[in-house]
Amino acid sequence: MASYPESAFDNAAVPGIRVRPLNDHAVCESGDFVLYWMIAFRRTHWNFALQRAVEWASELRKPLVVLEALRCDYKWASDRLHAFVIQGMADNQQALADRSAFYYPYLERSPGDGSGLLEALAKRAAVVVADDFPAFFLPRMLGVAARKVDVRLEAVDSNGLYPMRATDKVFARAFDFRRHLQKDLPTHLEHFPQPDPLEGHKLPKLAELPAEITHRWPAADVAALAKDFSQLSEFPIDHDVKVVPSLPGGEEAAGRCLDEFLKSRLARYGEERGDPDSDAASGFSPYLHFGHLSAHQVFAEVAKQLKWSPAKLSRKVNGSREGWWGVDSSTESFLDELITWREVGYNMCSHRGDYARYSALPEWAQKSLSEHAADEREHLYTLEEFEHANTHDEIWNAAQRQLVVEGRIHNYLRMLWGKKILEWSATPEQALRVMIELNNKYALDGRNPNSYSGIFWVLGRYDRAWGPERPIYGKIRYMSSDNTARKIKLRNYLDRYSAKRAGQRELF
Repeated sequence: MASYPESAFDNAAVPGIRVRPLNDHAVCESGDFVLYWMIAFRRTHWNFALQRAVEWASELRKPLVVLEALRCDYKWASDRLHAFVIQGMADNQQALADRSAFYYPYLERSPGDGSGLLEALAKRAAVVVADDFPAFFLPRMLGVAARKVDVRLEAVDSNGLYPMRATDKVFARAFDFRRHLQKDLPTHLEHFPQPDPLEGHKLPKLAELPAEITHRWPAADVAALAKDFSQLSEFPIDHDVKVVPSLPGGEEAAGRCLDEFLKSRLARYGEERGDPDSDAASGFSPYLHFGHLSAHQVFAEVAKQLKWSPAKLSRKVNGSREGWWGVDSSTESFLDELITWREVGYNMCSHRGDYARYSALPEWAQKSLSEHAADEREHLYTLEEFEHANTHDEIWNAAQRQLVVEGRIHNYLRMLWGKKILEWSATPEQALRVMIELNNKYALDGRNPNSYSGIFWVLGRYDRAWGPERPIYGKIRYMSSDNTARKIKLRNYLDRYSAKRAGQRELF
C-alpha cells in the first residue's frame, strides 16, 4: 500500500468538482489537437489543469498544445511583472522541450496584437482547457473566451487544497472557514494532482502549428528575454517598476525556494516569522500567485518530510488554529497560513465579484469607519507621498521602500503599512485605493485573492470589532509604529531600508 502523499495520486482523474464547463459546445473529435491555455497555473508539474488537458489528449489520441501568452496592456504591467512571468515561460519551454507536448509562448508587443490568437487555435482544437483563477482580469477574460470559442471550453481549479466550488458559502471569518475545512478538507486530501501530468502518457507530438498562425502571432524567444531584460524596453509597459534580480521567477526558482524553506526555515517558522531579521518566512507568495508553485506540492513535501498521514488529523472540529493537523506548532502555524488564510481569499473571490470594492467590507466595519470618517487626521499624505516613502514615520517608510525595491514587504510590517495608510488618508475609501494601487503596482504577489485579503483585513474583513473605540479607526483593529518597535527587532531592518540605502538603489 502506497504511503501518503503517494496514495493521494492513486486516483489519476481530475476530480469533477475542479472542472467547470464555460460553454455548451461539444468536443470536436475531428480537431487537430487538445489546447491547454495556460494563464494562471504557469507550471508543468502538480497542475490539475494541465493534467485535465493530458487526460483529454490521451482519450482522444490527439497532440497537446500548451499556449502560454502574456498581454502587454494589463493594469500595472511593468518590467518587474513581465520579467517574473517570462522567466517562468523560459522554464516551461525547457521542461516541455523533449516531452509529448507542443509549447507555444506568445508575448504581445502592442496592445491588441494577441487578439484572435485563442480563437484561431480553438478552431483547430478538439477541446480547450484553461486555468480557473478567480481574481484580477482573468475571470472576465475567460467569460469573453467562452463566447468566442466554438468547441468545449473548460476551466480547471488548481489553486489550492480545497476546491473553490466545494462550498457555496462565503466565510466572513477565518475561524469559520477553518472550522469548515476541519470538517470537509480531509476528503479532498485524497485527490492530489499528478506531480508530472505527462508521465506515462504517449501522446502524438505535433511537429508545428500552421504557418498562418505563427506568421501572425510569432512564438516569443522567451529564453533570450529571460537572460536579457534590457529587451523589455521594447514593450509598452511601466519601465519605472524595476526587475527584482534577487527574486527570479519560474518553476525552477520556486523549487529552490521550497527546498530551502523545508531545510532551514520551517522549524523556525512559528516563532520567528514575525522577526524581519530572521528570514523565517516562506517566500512562497509570488510563486503561488503566478502559478510557478503548487500549494499541493508544498503540502506534499511537508507531509513527506514529517512522515505525516491523514491518520494524524484531530477528530475535533472546533476551528482552533492549533492541534488539528497533529504536527509540531511551527508546522501547524505554517499550514494555517498556507491553507486557511490563503484559501479564505479564494473563497471570497470565487463567489463575490465585488471582492475588491469598499462595499464588500462587513457592515459593522463600514458603519464604524463611516462614523469616524470626519475625524481629524494629524497627518495626511497623497498617493505620491506614500509611493515615495515621504511620511514622518521611518518604520512605514522602510516598509514602503522594501516594497518598491524588492516587490514585497515583511509579513508583520505589511499589516502596519496598511493600518497607517488608513490613519493618514482623508477617507477610508481613499486609503483602500492607495493600498490597492501601491500593492498591485509593486508587489510580486499583488492582484491575488490572498493579497486582497490582507488589504481588506486592514479595514475589518475577516476580523471583529475591537475596543476601545478610537479616532479614525473606530472599532477597526488598531496598530501603531511604537508598539511594533517594542514588539519586534527593527534595527537591522531600518538600516537596510533606510533613505540612504534606498538612494543607493535608485528608488525612483
